[in-house]
Amino acid sequence: MNENQRLPAVDRVLQQLSDLIDRHGRQLVTGCIRAELAAAREGLKHGLPLPDETTLHSAIRRRADAAGRANLRPVFNLTGTVLHTNLGRALLAEEAIDLMVEAARAPCALEYDLATGGRGDRDDLVSGLLAELIAGGDPNIAATIVNNNAAAVLLTLNALAQGKEAVVSRGELVEIGGAFRVPDVMRRAQVKLVEIGTTNRTHDKDYAEAIGPKTALLMKVHTSNYAVVGFTKVVDEKAIADIAHAAGLPFVIDLGSGTLTDFAALGLPAEPTPQQALAAGADIVTFSGDKLLGGPQAGLIVGRKDLIAKIKKNPLKRALRVGKTTLAALEATLRLYRDPDRLCERLPTLRLLTRPVAAIQALGERLQAPVQAALGPLATVSIETCSSQIGSGALPVERLPSAALVIRPTAKKPGKTLLTVEQAFRALPQGIIGYIRDDAYHLDLRCLEDKDEARFVAQLAHLKF
Repeated sequence: MNENQRLPAVDRVLQQLSDLIDRHGRQLVTGCIRAELAAAREGLKHGLPLPDETTLHSAIRRRADAAGRANLRPVFNLTGTVLHTNLGRALLAEEAIDLMVEAARAPCALEYDLATGGRGDRDDLVSGLLAELIAGGDPNIAATIVNNNAAAVLLTLNALAQGKEAVVSRGELVEIGGAFRVPDVMRRAQVKLVEIGTTNRTHDKDYAEAIGPKTALLMKVHTSNYAVVGFTKVVDEKAIADIAHAAGLPFVIDLGSGTLTDFAALGLPAEPTPQQALAAGADIVTFSGDKLLGGPQAGLIVGRKDLIAKIKKNPLKRALRVGKTTLAALEATLRLYRDPDRLCERLPTLRLLTRPVAAIQALGERLQAPVQAALGPLATVSIETCSSQIGSGALPVERLPSAALVIRPTAKKPGKTLLTVEQAFRALPQGIIGYIRDDAYHLDLRCLEDKDEARFVAQLAHLKF
């Protein structure tokens, strides 16, 4: 009998794998069966043996489970970067997660005014909270929300300066992740950039002398992802605001990350806040929701009520607006800031940033033995001090003291072994992401909380080298 004829029919295998169909659906399983049968036929052509039923079924199950697995998978962030852009930035508070789920499961009053029965404004869900937290409820301060801070800058510029000029210091023409640059954003907003000063020094007179009949606004960009040191000069925000207002122009500040709490009071490196920006005279402030704020990806625009109204009327606003789950998460996050005494406990971003080194070290001592057991003679595991970084363009120079599990291969030439170890940790059901440095694989434990310790250890049983 021809070996191909001994392979089972698709329908027969489908009957034998009914549990797999329940998990993944008939269409996906059928495709996996056909793919494995085709692979078996190809193998027969090259002299490979006919797979038995158990082997065939196992291969089909592996293929189906891999195809049915979500692409967006949770991982352990042990990179030493707390707000890691590639790993989703800020972890959301439980309160934010709960409100997102509630908004996703049922109809909600997104643009419906329950008091009047008429159409509402989705920004109203959070604009009052923002005004309360940033400006003490000042009725002249309003806010609007878009999908990220780059969108916030784009919309603000297009609404307030389309066809005109915006004045910015050369030392603030930053490039953020993914090669997005401030000059490029301005061009897309149809605004002409007027560069003033030099890379390292800009003076008051540079702003004043740049103002002309086509000037629409003065702008300051917080250089959150790099630092220029040495022979430098920057103009403080109040001075720029005074120059802008004397000329009847608005002053816009792009904070990039942005935080609503005093980092210095928490023992962290100081970072400018929207409260400080408005107090210094800024008319519009833009910042992110998913970085230092600790909320979902969003771009927040806060400032003078009349200018916010103009920004909201811009047609781009509809293209850049956020949905109900984002607003739900943002509202819940902002409400946590009403209780500053418990903020570090309840907001994951601040909890991780302020985590005591002693607690991180103690976790490392508990994990050293199980990690060593999983690696066996392949490598040695030690606990060493290291430095974490905040990430996402925030505070590029300052570091946070931390502790790491450091894995050093026992081989004389560790390069290949290091890559094997790194790949093995990444391939776990919940991937563990560390970094290679100085001929060792490092797992910075700052972002591994005690509550996740058991889950982390359980992953180690799946390591394959």
